[in-house]
Amino acid sequence: MGTKTIEQLVEGGKASAAPPLGPALGPLGVNIGEVISEINKKTESFKGMQVPIKLTVDEESKEFEISVGLPPTSALLKAEAKIEKGSGNVITDKVADLRIEQIIKVAKMKEEGLLGMDMFARVREVLGSANSAGILVEGKPAREIISKVQESPLKEKIEAEKTELTEEELKELEAERVKLQAAIEKRKQAEEATAQKIMDSMSGKSRSDIKKALEEAGVSAAKIHELLPTKGAEEGAPGKPGEAQGAPK
Repeated sequence: MGTKTIEQLVEGGKASAAPPLGPALGPLGVNIGEVISEINKKTESFKGMQVPIKLTVDEESKEFEISVGLPPTSALLKAEAKIEKGSGNVITDKVADLRIEQIIKVAKMKEEGLLGMDMFARVREVLGSANSAGILVEGKPAREIISKVQESPLKEKIEAEKTELTEEELKELEAERVKLQAAIEKRKQAEEATAQKIMDSMSGKSRSDIKKALEEAGVSAAKIHELLPTKGAEEGAPGKPGEAQGAPK
């Protein structure tokens, strides 16, 4: 007899015997409660994140080994930024701000999973992921920092692989996160008011005309899609604001 291996994604510190993990463990003949407990111990530091785990079981002795992989780079960045999700519009909405030390920390954690041959290259990769999530770095769009990693003071911090922040720096980042979230909410409220004003003033107009007016007013594509759903719509057909033109009445 040999060994059997299963691989699963579990929520850090919250694995349970519910599907899909429980049914996968059953045929292996192991103590399911003991396995679940061990998984949760090993993944506790990744609370709130989906973590890949690999369980190897000796078919004869029923002894088992658990190895824990790392969450995706985006999940690690969100954990550092203390946010649940990235930006829905990375151009207008910045959801958090990180220091270069936190980028270095994620780059070190993901070292084996990144393509970069040195820390500078790995930091650039993580900065790219931060940019895609709408996360600022050192108060600037992450894409702007990518070209500055070889400049002081970033260069020295990356060379030293500095990852620690002071309590004061962490407090500053939290205050900045709150400020950014408030700015997003304010922008969304203003956009909603602008869009609704246009929709009300153009009641009965064609969808294409309303869409053009919304776009010219700077309303986001996501908001336009919400107000003018395309399903069942007939381009050019008039309708009421927020109603899919051509939809059954």
